[in-house]
Amino acid sequence: MEERPSTFLRLAEPLRGFVQRFTYLGLILAAFGLMLVGKADTVLVDRTRTHVTDAVAPILDAMSKPVTTFTRAVDNVRDLADIRAENARLREENARLRDWQMAARKLDAENQAFQKLLNVVPDSAVSHHTARVIADSGSGFSHSIILNAGKGQGIRDGQAVLGNDGFVGRIAGAGSRASRVLLITDINSRIPVVIEETRVRAVMAGNNSGRPRLLHTLPSQRITPGQRVVTSGHGGAFPAGLPVGIVAAVTDGGIEVQPYMSRERLEFVRAADFGLGGILESNDRAGPASGGK
Repeated sequence: MEERPSTFLRLAEPLRGFVQRFTYLGLILAAFGLMLVGKADTVLVDRTRTHVTDAVAPILDAMSKPVTTFTRAVDNVRDLADIRAENARLREENARLRDWQMAARKLDAENQAFQKLLNVVPDSAVSHHTARVIADSGSGFSHSIILNAGKGQGIRDGQAVLGNDGFVGRIAGAGSRASRVLLITDINSRIPVVIEETRVRAVMAGNNSGRPRLLHTLPSQRITPGQRVVTSGHGGAFPAGLPVGIVAAVTDGGIEVQPYMSRERLEFVRAADFGLGGILESNDRAGPASGGK
């Protein structure tokens, strides 16, 4: 009984050595044979590959689910951290907005009290008409755009044209269905402006470039880059306070203004009627005179 296991082991030892010695060679021969079969019968190989893929797919799917679940859990944790940070930021912003709201209400109440005290005449109601820019007729010698609205839509000569960022120009010619806007960068544009911080008055003149210049300023007047430029309201053409741009450079050659409006990004604009007739009245008076000549 004790001799049988030892005899079996002695007989299996050469076989095990043979298998270990020729296993690598057998795998190479099997791979070579599969290559030959694949060359000889591609349909059979493709069909076998398809069956193997179908058989292994459930295993791969089961193995991938824990990985996917773990990835989703990590993403959820990250999203939760981002949401908490966003909530904290929104709380701080909301607190600042409440402070600004309280300050705005206080200033509004004071403003109304001062207006009643000084018997200030209220501004007339503003009406505006939105139009789309259909053409840029500007060139190196003129800066203007064409709108798809005219007198039939309530557009009139001299009206202020506003974009999303600020003051764009004025209506220089209104037809029945289209109108032309003279941009603030055009060489024929002259706008009374004021430096918002220092209340220094000037005239912003276009020069067919991206940066109009300020004229009629004194050397003693302190103007520095970064100051906001708004319309002054003088001349009765445009109301005061329309945002125009910021002072871009102060050099010996002059003071340059970077407009808020971008000629390349103009798509929709508003032609606003502020009830001012500075330009309109001058055009009306010039019309009959020129016609009489």
